[in-house]
Amino acid sequence: MIPALPRRVRAVDTDRLLEPEQEAATCGFSQRLPVDWLQEHLAAEATHYLFPTLVHRLGHRPEVAPQWRCRLLLTVRTGEQVPGLLDVLPDTLDKVPETLDAMSEKDIVSRMEHAVTQREWAERMVAEGVHKEVPRN
Repeated sequence: MIPALPRRVRAVDTDRLLEPEQEAATCGFSQRLPVDWLQEHLAAEATHYLFPTLVHRLGHRPEVAPQWRCRLLLTVRTGEQVPGLLDVLPDTLDKVPETLDAMSEKDIVSRMEHAVTQREWAERMVAEGVHKEVPRN
């Protein structure tokens, strides 16, 4: 039986975010950002947010199913917040404590919906000459 999708925003620091991102890369999950890009562009001392939004089932890969598809709100080195997506194994997400109150969660979800996307931010950084290229997953 598939556990219920947790509908709570989780706050993580940069080091803690890199762990499920690396796991997603190792497992070949479709929704993730390259770990080297994150290491280069995330604000080192920032808090980032994961919000599970749907159950992603892989019938052809039962060893890594289900996954929770999480919306992300990432703080980059410019101080801006950009959204993203990350597929996370349920056991991995369970290790991240729920520490936010309802009002904080509502504010974070609103920021996820209105922020410039990670791709748009990366393209702008390239156009401004700050970075050389836009990352590919």
